Amino acid sequence: MKSARSVRIITGISIAILSISAVSALAFTTVTASIEKIDVFAGLDNRPNKKSSAINYLIVGSDTREGLTRAEQKALRVGSIKTAAGKRSDTMLLVHISKSRDKAVLVSIPRDSYALIPEHLNSQGKIIPASYSKLNSSFNWGGASLLIRTLEQMTDLKIDHYVEINFVGFARMVDSLGGIEVCTKKDINDSKSHLVLPAGVHTLNGIDALKYVRTREFDGLGDIGRMQRQQAFISSVVKKATSMGVLLNPITMTSFLNSALSAVTTDEGLSSSDMIVLAKQLKSLSASNVRTLTVPLSDLYYNANGVTASVLWDPVLAPELWERLREDRAVVDEVVPSPSPSSTKLERPKIIDKFETRTAQDNICR
Repeated sequence: MKSARSVRIITGISIAILSISAVSALAFTTVTASIEKIDVFAGLDNRPNKKSSAINYLIVGSDTREGLTRAEQKALRVGSIKTAAGKRSDTMLLVHISKSRDKAVLVSIPRDSYALIPEHLNSQGKIIPASYSKLNSSFNWGGASLLIRTLEQMTDLKIDHYVEINFVGFARMVDSLGGIEVCTKKDINDSKSHLVLPAGVHTLNGIDALKYVRTREFDGLGDIGRMQRQQAFISSVVKKATSMGVLLNPITMTSFLNSALSAVTTDEGLSSSDMIVLAKQLKSLSASNVRTLTVPLSDLYYNANGVTASVLWDPVLAPELWERLREDRAVVDEVVPSPSPSSTKLERPKIIDKFETRTAQDNICR
């Protein structure tokens, strides 16, 4: 009798989990079907060759005001659609998923990176010759396609997929999860983002979270400090979104998926099934197998060819980073020391982290 009851309980739990999975999969498919698609790879030629089956995603945070309510525009103090028309790349992140799908590297790319923008057509169809500028200019002048061309030229790394998320999607995503926890060691009083936070641990709603990831003025570190906060925030979002409380709650998860994807734009080749597979793969990654870092830099105040206050990639470390990603090699080395003839003690491998990476777990508030 007890055994039969146990079987019924286990069966009931299994059916419940399968039902939740079915609802969640249906919700995901429904939402992804409405994602806006753009042909970002049209006309791109002489692209880098792939050396492995690893996948590279370029994720761009756009500061378009479209979709924000007047109250949200006022809270953010970002101006209306009319006063701040168009969109600019507020955040750039390269996500490299290993060919075995068991490791990921998230590389923050400063928007102020010194770059040679390739020859391109402007909105009037006029040929604009190649010129030096900040990397963000490529997105302003030619959208995602020109940004991809510029990055591929700088890294010789082929970008497979493009994902763009705007202000609205980001704020709604945070709210759907009930807020995200952040910890700051310093008081924040930022004149540009208008964020005021005392040092300590805080749970931020969507609007305040958006202010937090855009903050760049309070600590003197500019884009570098902001990227560090963005990496920590992304880790916190991933941790909460993949927690059992979200995964086993179809209402919360459906709300999260709708919020995260309703304001997302992707390349035409990124299908619903691709995104479901990616979500499953990322969920299975352990925190120690996700590394975050910023492109190695050699000059934070670089001026050349009429470009001022840009940041310069390190001429040695940056190329090595891109080479490792092209070849799908680890960004952190483990060196096993040779055993000493006079000692039987096994020494631990030495970790060499020349790119100063962090694990996803290191970025999470504790």
